[in-house]
Amino acid sequence: MEQIDYADFAKVEFQIGQIIEAEKLEASEKLVKMKVDFGEAGIKTVFSGIYKWYKPEDLLNKKSVFVVNIKPLKIVGELSEAMIFAASGEDESVSLLLLDKDLPIGSKVF
Repeated sequence: MEQIDYADFAKVEFQIGQIIEAEKLEASEKLVKMKVDFGEAGIKTVFSGIYKWYKPEDLLNKKSVFVVNIKPLKIVGELSEAMIFAASGEDESVSLLLLDKDLPIGSKVF
């Protein structure tokens, strides 16, 4: 595993976001397009390849941790403006990192 300096890690901004819209993209087998509310930072579009494990209707109103200062990436003609946190297990299952307490959207994660 490559190690990074603390200064590099400190550049990454993590925030709590709430998924307010989610839909499967017809152009992809695995992509879900989400609209995520970050409070004062606004609403951002986020794409994630999680359709195999999460249906769009199951994502609505969930709060998760996102990287919000990542450079936007064009996916199927639209910009993905943040990145959601997920973990994968040895059996190739995927789990989103969801909150166990109700923190305000836009909260900083440290």
